[in-house]
Amino acid sequence: MSLSESTQLPDLPSTPVQILRMLWRDKSACIAAIFILIVVCCALTGPLLLEDIATKQNLRGRNAPPFDFSKTWTFWLGGDALGRPLLARIMVAASNTMMVAAGAVLCSLLIGTTLGLIAGYTSKLTSQIIMRLADVIMSFPSLLLAVIVLYMLPASVTNLIIVLAITRIPVYLRTARAEVLEVRERMFVQAARVMGASTPGIIYRHILPVVFPTLLTIATLDFAFVMLAESSLSFLGIGIQPPEITWGLMVAQGRSYLTSAWWLSFWPGLAIIFTTLSLNLLSNWMRVALDPQQRWRLEMAKPND
Repeated sequence: MSLSESTQLPDLPSTPVQILRMLWRDKSACIAAIFILIVVCCALTGPLLLEDIATKQNLRGRNAPPFDFSKTWTFWLGGDALGRPLLARIMVAASNTMMVAAGAVLCSLLIGTTLGLIAGYTSKLTSQIIMRLADVIMSFPSLLLAVIVLYMLPASVTNLIIVLAITRIPVYLRTARAEVLEVRERMFVQAARVMGASTPGIIYRHILPVVFPTLLTIATLDFAFVMLAESSLSFLGIGIQPPEITWGLMVAQGRSYLTSAWWLSFWPGLAIIFTTLSLNLLSNWMRVALDPQQRWRLEMAKPND
């Protein structure tokens, strides 16, 4: 095997058609992907099309019950305590919820992966310093650390992303380091070193493509965890504050009306559950699809299985 062949991504699906075919063969993952696509579309278009409707108060529609199809479609899931349509608010809130989760996962993925690559390939002293930093972060429960920091800082989307990203860095750092410790002993890395390749070149050109599929799978699963963490912080009142809205904040606002208007908390809570479940199913599919030793299960499966 030549050096150029051995440094490529480990036999990943080469075309979108192959990826879609494998996704279609896993019905649960396909449904999950469609649901996530719908949520992303709502997050992108909701604030542009429905923000005025979602924030306009109508006291005559206070706690309007769901499934009243005589009203406009935005009221099909009912209205909140100020007469604002729940369906429109859920679609608009998807933007902030997904923005916080995506921002925190992306930041922690970039920082954690970079530190993990350095810790796994460089000197032992550098590795020990980086790993002790990860141990310090992991010594605090992630949600408790977020609560303490956000209690001292003003509540904003930026601060929430920073805090959640810091708490998730050790996940990618430890995973990347463990993968690098194994990959750096392979023949193609040794060959690149002998041929005079620089350390940054070896890390980012030869090692990172092999490690990245594992990190991408973890990021998909971690997206659900971060989204739940953001919802928990908003529910506790230290996350995003009104007039901004998230699904967790909507659940918190409906807590006082659980006995008289259960739908105020039920629908945003259901959106959180379905999104988290879809992300978990999608991460399981990615774990199989990105592993050459297990991908045959998707390639050989019949579409109707």
